[in-house]
Amino acid sequence: MLVRLLVAWLLSALAFAITAWLLPGMEVNGGFFAYLWVSLLFGLVNAVVGTVLRILALPLVVITLGLVLILVNACVLGITDWLTSHLDIDEFWWTTIWAAIILSVVSVILDLIGSVLMSPKTD
Repeated sequence: MLVRLLVAWLLSALAFAITAWLLPGMEVNGGFFAYLWVSLLFGLVNAVVGTVLRILALPLVVITLGLVLILVNACVLGITDWLTSHLDIDEFWWTTIWAAIILSVVSVILDLIGSVLMSPKTD
């Protein structure tokens, strides 16, 4: 279980690295450990603040078929940017929205790859 948690944390840091590489307005400063710190902080903010925002936005999530969740993820990214000096997002609205979308897509792809690599082998 601990190994899965560490792999998920490393995949999250890798997702931040890929997102920062793809999106010109987002930077993570400080090298490898900065990516680990930003992904840890993002996970904590997402667990606490993101949960509250998702509950409050539930009626809008139902009406928009989940599109409001992009805004919730963008808000969580904005809060993470505000909390740490290692993450720099130049403009809240468009850059943060695109960062939330790219981060979500990259995270899903990396989680799929990680689940294939971590699945038990049956021969």
